[in-house]
Amino acid sequence: MDPRLALAVMAGKASAFLIRRLGRGGGTAAPGVIASMIDPAVLDKLARQVDGGCVVVAGTNGKTTTSRMLAGILTQSGRRVIHNRSGSNLVRGITAAFAEQSALTGRPRGDVAVIESDEAAFPEVVRRTRPRLVLLLNLFRDQLDRYGELDTIATRWGETLRALPAEATVVVNADDPALATLTEGLTATRRTFGMTDGRYQLEDLPHAADAAVCRRCGAPLRYERLFLSHLGDYTCTACGYQRPALDVAARDVQLCGLEGLTLTLHTADGPIAVRAGVPGLYNAYNALAAAAAALTLGVRPEAVTEGLERFRSAFGRIERVTYRGRKLVIVLVKNPVGFNEVLRMLEMGGAAPTLILINDLDADGRDVSWLWDVDAERLLDVPVPLYTGGIRGNDMALRLKYAGIPEERLVPLGDLPDALDTFVDDLPADGTGFILPTYTAMLRLRELLAARGVVQAFWEE
Repeated sequence: MDPRLALAVMAGKASAFLIRRLGRGGGTAAPGVIASMIDPAVLDKLARQVDGGCVVVAGTNGKTTTSRMLAGILTQSGRRVIHNRSGSNLVRGITAAFAEQSALTGRPRGDVAVIESDEAAFPEVVRRTRPRLVLLLNLFRDQLDRYGELDTIATRWGETLRALPAEATVVVNADDPALATLTEGLTATRRTFGMTDGRYQLEDLPHAADAAVCRRCGAPLRYERLFLSHLGDYTCTACGYQRPALDVAARDVQLCGLEGLTLTLHTADGPIAVRAGVPGLYNAYNALAAAAAALTLGVRPEAVTEGLERFRSAFGRIERVTYRGRKLVIVLVKNPVGFNEVLRMLEMGGAAPTLILINDLDADGRDVSWLWDVDAERLLDVPVPLYTGGIRGNDMALRLKYAGIPEERLVPLGDLPDALDTFVDDLPADGTGFILPTYTAMLRLRELLAARGVVQAFWEE
C-alpha cells in the first residue's frame, strides 16, 4: 500500500462527504484539488491500477451523453466502471471521481475507467491516465474566450495523439474532416465511425460550420452528404483527400420525435440494430460513437444493444421532468452547432412554448457573441411563444428580434427563479414546455428544481 496515496484518497472522500453534508455543492471538483495537494500523482497512480485500462472521451459536443452511454454498455457487459458521471471533466473533477470510486487503500473499485475530458484539459488527462482507448467525437467552435480558435485546440490534440503508444487505439468520428486529418499516420491504431444514411442530410453547409476547407491543402471541401454542421461525406476539390473508409457505419437512421431513435450499425461482423431513448441526429452520433468504442473494446453486440436501450438522458440533456402539473423538457445549449441542432429538432416536430436561459459565467464563456451564429431564423416557422431569461436574457431577446420573430411571440423575463415561475404559470395545465439553458443556467435551474423536490441533485443520479 502507498501511504501517501491512501491518505489522498481518504482526504478526497472525506471532503466530498462534508461538502454534500453541509449543502455546499456536489463535491465533484474540490475533493480532487484536496487529494492532489496531498499526493500530486494521485490521478496517475489510480489510473495505472485499472486492470482494463482507461477510455478518454473528448469532443466539443456530446461528451457527457456519449461517455454515459459507453459506461452503461460496459456495465451491461459485466464490467465494473469508474466514471466521472457528474460531468466534472477537468483534471480536478476526474481526480475527485477516481478518489470517490476507490478503496481507502488506494485501489480503484473498477475494471475499466470511462473518462469524459474537457477539450483544453485533454492533453494533460491523456498524459496522466495513459488511456487504452481515446474516443474523439467532434471539433466545433466553443467558448472562444477560453479555448481560442479551433486550430488552437486541434494543434494541441494533434501533438497529444501523435505521442500515443502503439498499443493504444483511437476511435474517431471520420465524418469530421478535422479529426480525420488529425488522426492520420498515428503510431496508435485508428478505427473510424460515421454515417452513410442520407435521410436527414442538410442541403447546404451552415454558416457556423467550422471545417469548410481541407486541412491538407486549404482548398474547399465538397460534400456528397452533409449531416450535421460540417460532419459528412466529403472530398477535397483540389488534392482529392476524402473521408476515410468507415469501420462502423450508421444506416437506416430513424428519428422518432422526442421518444428516441433507431439505427443500424454496419460492422465487419454484420449489422447490429440499435434503439436509444434520446432524440435528434446529434444523439444518433453519440450512440454510434459509444457503440463503436464498445465494439473496439470487445463488447458483445447484444450488450451494446441492451446498454443503449437502457440508457436514460444525463441531467439537462433532453431531461424530462414534471413540475406543478406541467411537463418540462430541459435541453442544454452551449455553442452555435449544439443550439442549431436543438432548433432543428424543434422544427421536425414536438414544438412547445420555449424558455431560453443565457448566462455568461466562466463555465458558459463570457463572450455571448456566439448567439449571432445561431440560426435563430429557424424559429420563424415554429409558431410558439419564446421566452428569454438568465443573466444575458436580453441579448437572446435581441437576437430573436433581429431574426424576425414577431414581438407578440417574444416574452423577455428576468433571471431565475422568477423566469421559471412565470414561464410555468403561462403553460396550460398538463401542458409541455421546453427550457434551453446554457451550462450554469442549467445547473441553477436544476438546483431550484431539486430544492423543490422535483429532481435529484446531479451528483446523486
